[in-house]
Amino acid sequence: MALPKIETPSYTMVLPSKEGEIKFRPFTVKEEKVMMMASETGKQQDMIMAISDVIESCTYGAVICKDLPVFDIEYIFLQLRAKSVGEVAKFQVLCPDDLKTHVEIEVDLTKVDVQVEDNHTNNILLDEKRKLGVIFNYPKLDAYKVSTNLDNVKTQDVFDLIYSCVDHIYEGDKIYPGKDSTLEEKTEFFESISQKNLVDIRKFFDGMPQLKHEVEVENPKTKVKSTVTLRGLQDFF
Repeated sequence: MALPKIETPSYTMVLPSKEGEIKFRPFTVKEEKVMMMASETGKQQDMIMAISDVIESCTYGAVICKDLPVFDIEYIFLQLRAKSVGEVAKFQVLCPDDLKTHVEIEVDLTKVDVQVEDNHTNNILLDEKRKLGVIFNYPKLDAYKVSTNLDNVKTQDVFDLIYSCVDHIYEGDKIYPGKDSTLEEKTEFFESISQKNLVDIRKFFDGMPQLKHEVEVENPKTKVKSTVTLRGLQDFF
């Protein structure tokens, strides 16, 4: 005799980057097991693949992860976790004052949002006189192997990320689509920009929308209170 089927509820959410709603369901024990196994390997690519598979399944195929910016993926995953595991989640965080003591905190996932830095723009002006600049796209999930925090990333990986996110380069009314330029052409172009230009480009990546939440922690050993910022998939997985 066949066992009864388990019914799961459905919910809706609005993606940070788009209007309209998408339908989703909580992930099951089977899907949670997949994510736990991916986390245990310690490999970022395993984690990304597991999250991608779970998101696409739990949104009934309406979401194709490779087509969305990373901050949309972060937001979707958080909504799935809130409805699947509980709206209040526990995390271990490192106390900033001694960098060795971990404390457990509770976070209301319904209060965690995608945030963006003030004056953030994807239009980077390189030469005001020539009206020369670059319009960037936000990194997709397949680019997540390169952290969008560029402080501790290899130099070539930084430039590979920059090349992959170019929507188009413009000079006045002339438009040069990124997809129409070869890797060699992009390399030559970006290796000729000024150091100030590169700083402005880094600001785009550092200030892009990101899942972010601040919590106050108290070190039980030193009694020092500090503010810790949780950000991105690496902290909420």
